[in-house]
Amino acid sequence: MAPVFGKSPATKKLLKLVNKVAQSDVSVLISGQSGSGKEIIAQKIHQASTRANKNFVAVNCGAIPRELLESELFGHKKGAFTGAISDRIGKIVSASEGTLFLDEIGDMPMDMQVKLLRVLQERVVDPVGSNVSVPVDVRIISATHRSIEKEIEEGNFRADLFYRLNVVPIEMPSLKDRKEEIPTYVEYFSELYQQSGEQIVLGTELTQLLSQYDWPGNIRELSNLIHRLSVLHPGEEISIEKIDPSMLPSGLQEISKANMSDRDNDDKSLEEPNEIESIVMAARGITSIGESDFSLKETLNKIEQDMIARTLNEVNGNVSICAKLLKVQRTTLIDRIKKYQIS
Repeated sequence: MAPVFGKSPATKKLLKLVNKVAQSDVSVLISGQSGSGKEIIAQKIHQASTRANKNFVAVNCGAIPRELLESELFGHKKGAFTGAISDRIGKIVSASEGTLFLDEIGDMPMDMQVKLLRVLQERVVDPVGSNVSVPVDVRIISATHRSIEKEIEEGNFRADLFYRLNVVPIEMPSLKDRKEEIPTYVEYFSELYQQSGEQIVLGTELTQLLSQYDWPGNIRELSNLIHRLSVLHPGEEISIEKIDPSMLPSGLQEISKANMSDRDNDDKSLEEPNEIESIVMAARGITSIGESDFSLKETLNKIEQDMIARTLNEVNGNVSICAKLLKVQRTTLIDRIKKYQIS
């Protein structure tokens, strides 16, 4: 289970609410975009509650075929229908004294909604094919990426069930609303998906690129990208130039192209003064930088290269100590060492 890093104001507010809600058995409805970590929050509520030593049972209401959902939730008796060769305990009974997490509750068929409402009201379950109700003590946490209010208006969801489930609403912030947490998630997933003990390290420019993207797939999309890079570049220092563009989400590809274009334009404007600038400079008796032995950019690069080389020499090539002395990030220093080909 991925952790929830509480660095952004949105996440701190979320975790504070989670801790309060966990102290009671109140029903919770978690709303948010797909991939934003709704099940993770449900698990955190369970783990912080008095039911933590009992089962946490998750059911995706949108992934189970309609004809099987009733048996999955409520269980069945032997012979209740074709294929029922033995008794089956449903997910609700399995979660008794613990927590039942109903993911994508907005996809639950109407007839199942009626039966779930009875469970919430009377605290009993009727297995398929049985005349005997089974008492249950279960906490319900549900989640959806849909607008349940809109589903009610369109006649797809029961209002009375919604009010039972939505005692405490929790809105999951999307990753684009807490981009300051991206580097921490990158570090976590890089360690999680390391191949044969070899962990990838993202270059500074690549990390900055990730923070420019809105991540419509949220944490799941970021997790998938780091997993992909870990498999393709095990143990490597990864720069933007090293990645095959097709391995990036299409939105990231567009941002990367735009950044490269802007950089090329900036470099061109620095190295080649336009006609008006040349006239003004000539009128003031200033020669173009490009006409001197070294341009400003080349001079600064030379100074930077010499400082890094001297410092590395003084610390016997220890990159970490060198980075601390030069007051830069280790990944930034590694990028510069490669850039200047310093041995």
